[in-house]
Order: sequence, then C-alpha cells, then structure tokens
Amino acid sequence: MNSKNLKLTLGFISICIIWGSTWVVIRIGLDTLTPMISAGVRFLFASLIIFSIVQFKKYKLPKDSLSLKLYFFMGIFSFAIPFWLVYWAEQFIPSGLASVLFGVFPFSVFIFSWLFLKTEKLDFYKMLSIILGFIGIVIIFYENINLDFEKQFWGLVAVFASAVLQGLVAVILKKYAGHLNPFSMNAYPLLIAGSVLILFSFGFEDSTNWEFTPKAIYSILYLATIGTIVTFTIYYWLLQNMNVVILSLSSFITPIIAVILGWLILNEKLSQNVLFGSMLVLMGILFSNFNSLKKIIIKRD
Repeated sequence: MNSKNLKLTLGFISICIIWGSTWVVIRIGLDTLTPMISAGVRFLFASLIIFSIVQFKKYKLPKDSLSLKLYFFMGIFSFAIPFWLVYWAEQFIPSGLASVLFGVFPFSVFIFSWLFLKTEKLDFYKMLSIILGFIGIVIIFYENINLDFEKQFWGLVAVFASAVLQGLVAVILKKYAGHLNPFSMNAYPLLIAGSVLILFSFGFEDSTNWEFTPKAIYSILYLATIGTIVTFTIYYWLLQNMNVVILSLSSFITPIIAVILGWLILNEKLSQNVLFGSMLVLMGILFSNFNSLKKIIIKRD
C-alpha cells in the first residue's frame, strides 16, 4: 500500500469512528436544546475555529463566482437543511433507527452518480456492496427497531430526506468542487449554515426551552470540533481523491462503531445479530473494492 492509499484508508476509518459517536451526542444535546439552536451554535462555533486556523496559517480561500455559489449551496443544502432534519428527527425516533434509515445515503449517491458523473465507474460490485451493507445494518438493529408510524412517521421522512439530499450534494461537489481545498469547503458554508439556523431558531423555536447545561455544552463542543471540523475536513479531502460511492459506504460502518463503543464503554450486549450484520457490512466494503483488489492480485501473479 503506497502512502496515498494509506492516507485514504486512515481517513476513511477516522470518519467512520467519529461519525459513529455523533448520533448519540446529538441526542444528548437535544435533552435541553432545540434542534436549530443546537445545530446552529455547533456550526457557527466550528466556522470561527476554522477561520482562525485559516488566518493563522495564511491560507487563501477562493472567492471566484463558482466558489461563492458553492459556499452558499453547501451552507444551505449540505449543512443547514439536512442536519436540521436529522436533529429534528431525533426528537421522535431513536438514534439507532435514524442511523439505519440513513443507510439510504449510499443508494442515493449511487443513483445520482449514475445520472450526473461520467468519470465515476459504477458497476455490479458497488451495487452489491450497497445492498449487503444495508441488509447488514438492518440485521444489526432488527431487535431494537420498534416502529410506531403514527408517532415516528415524520421523523423517518426527515432522516430519509436528509440522506437523499446529502447524497445529491456529495455528487455535485464531486463534479464541481475539485478546485476547493477542505478548509474553504468548511469555513464559509459552516458560517452560512450556523448563522441561518440561529436566526431561524429565534423565529421558529421556543427559546424558553433552551438550557445550556454542561451536557449540552459538551455536545456542542464535541460536535463542532471533532464531529464537524475534523470529520468534514477529512471527508472533503476523501471526496476529491476517491470514488464517491465507496466513500458513501462509511454510513454503513458508523452504526457498527456506535454499537461496538456501547459494548466497550457501556457494557451493552453484543448479540449474534450484531456480529452477523457486521460481517455482511464488511463483505459489502470488500465487494466495493473488488475490481481494485482483482487488479492487485493479477499484477502480483
């Protein structure tokens, strides 16, 4: 494995591990904060940190017409709307169920890639990897999925819409944002998203329900620094350097990470369903890279 492939692998593993923890941390913050203010403060704080890094390192952020359009597009459609939908949904559905439904994300990336990207190679093995991964995630959470459509319907719709929207955004960025560096893809979009969500929170949410408890502050700090700055900087770099469909499979691994962390830290039960489902997910990841592995084997022979 050469240096770049090693970096890609480590980056992929990093975002899977970190995003595996964010579903639960979001839910912790919603105990005393409403969705818009929680997500808005998270993004605004993250943007201020990134701008400080940019200023300190003296990075230049592109400000041409295309870049400005992409900043606004990302701020609204990559951060503000889809994350508000997830935050809002987690008031009504368990975080595990939300992570399962977000498994629609790779399917949407696959479809939009087929529609809009001519350079991305889509084949049988990538589609098989998505199907295996989704089945694996359903098996993992099968025992704990208790659907109450009357109470949870709109929460399910919100997560589904967020996954589809983020799939579309990932493909559009893959096509048009190759000239942007990961810092520029975070700084202005996060500032826009944070400002919009905080502004709307005062108009559409009850501020009397806001309590910035230690848990809520911890949630915001963790999600802003580790869950946003670190992960999205790595994610946007990966997006520019690897197949977007394979990258989207990270959404299958994050629920497994969440379950494993619960087993290690909270002594939660690790059932046979978890082991079998995880095996299917890993098989899916293997199939997604089947052509690359085949080339390596042939080359060695």
